[in-house]
Amino acid sequence: MDKPSVPTLPKTLPANFVSEVVAELKKVTWPTRDETIKLTITVIIISLLVGAFIGGLDILFVNITTLLFRK
Repeated sequence: MDKPSVPTLPKTLPANFVSEVVAELKKVTWPTRDETIKLTITVIIISLLVGAFIGGLDILFVNITTLLFRK
């Protein structure tokens, strides 16, 4: 039986890799400072809300289990 062929990656010199990365990064549309600030604030607010929601559920479930398993 023949062994299944394993695909191989093309060999690239580190200098070529770095130059290709730089070329790709030049194509990126970077957000403006205002967009970055607004999106960062949005992420922080949503994270706090989700954290408060999960914390509230945790407190609720702890209280429920305490009532159910009280001796």
